[in-house]
Amino acid sequence: MSWTTAADLKTQLNRLWERGELLRPLVADGMTGASGFPLRLRLKGPGSADLADRFEAVRAWIAELVAIPRLRITWRAVNHRVLGPQRLPEAIWVDTLDDALALIGKRGDAARFSRCTALTRSRQPALLDWLAKRPLQAIALAEDWERLLAVVDWLSLHPRPGIYIRQVDIPGIHSKFIEAHRGVLSELLDLVLPAEAVAADRFGVGRFAARYGFLDKPNRVRFRLLDDAAPLLPGPGRADVALDAESFARLAIPIQHVFITENETNFLSFPDATASLAVFGAGYGWDALARAKWLGHCTLHYWGDIDTHGFAILDQLRGRFGRVASFLMDRATLMAHETLWGEESDQVMHDLPRLTASERALFDDLRDNRIRKGVRLEQERVGFRWVETALADALLENSGRVVEEIDSIAAS
Repeated sequence: MSWTTAADLKTQLNRLWERGELLRPLVADGMTGASGFPLRLRLKGPGSADLADRFEAVRAWIAELVAIPRLRITWRAVNHRVLGPQRLPEAIWVDTLDDALALIGKRGDAARFSRCTALTRSRQPALLDWLAKRPLQAIALAEDWERLLAVVDWLSLHPRPGIYIRQVDIPGIHSKFIEAHRGVLSELLDLVLPAEAVAADRFGVGRFAARYGFLDKPNRVRFRLLDDAAPLLPGPGRADVALDAESFARLAIPIQHVFITENETNFLSFPDATASLAVFGAGYGWDALARAKWLGHCTLHYWGDIDTHGFAILDQLRGRFGRVASFLMDRATLMAHETLWGEESDQVMHDLPRLTASERALFDDLRDNRIRKGVRLEQERVGFRWVETALADALLENSGRVVEEIDSIAAS
């Protein structure tokens, strides 16, 4: 039989709950929640033929519906030719929100949501629309809701405060609470704060501080001078140094070549080189380096993996700096280390306009799997003697031919 059961009726109400439709009226109507009630539920029941063929089953079905508390049944009369006058349920009604919540066991959750709504209405009414759109998320946050509102209140009074989150002084709230709730706080603050208090170009949990005007831990550049003749600190010039981006940008050292590598072991073991330094790279992020205008007078050499992502990072780096040569990202290096190849599982498929002709040819072969499917040579697998030979070539004057080609790419 496909007649509606008590479980079916509760399923209908649970679906309305999951969609937030039972709670949404509480935002508009306060505690009454009158909108949408009485609520008629879908009902499929027996027909006249079932009365004769399945009379006992029909009686049991009716008894089950009648036994459900907090439902109102309206009836229709049936004058059966054999059984005489009978009545069957015509419609099932839930008269109040409280009845609906009781039927699915959600009265406690609804009460928590009502408390969140009342707090919000009194303190930050601009957030009522957020509650209406995300009532179940609000219930999940109910225990923390008052503290979340306190953070919103504080930032409303102190827009773009220019301090570290650790310095925010709100009774009962510590910095870890704010950091743990950056996602939802971003949604709430965007609704409350004026546009000038939000850096709209900074988005995502990782940029919460920058978006709302907090101080954040500075970007750092980690580097090693490769030439004792260009000292930065007392002692050997090969010291492993990390500076914040602003301090790195103010350096004044006689450097002509900067070698950027993505591998820490390669960075630490990079050979000595005249008027050069090595930088421990940052994948696709170059904000810290970009502040150092003096890098524009150097030749940058990027050493990445020989795979599609390595070339994509090289292409992006050239978009930020005018003069970037690839280092050990050529076909000869790849083919000389065939026994050490790995496989790249997620390849870059879009075109890279800032590659040289030879780089583009190799990138195309990698992207199109012409050499082998997903060929990848990780930079730390390149032989050290091969590195030393390539470094000597990179420092030769005749390497200017590569620089000229890069300059022509940048100009176009």
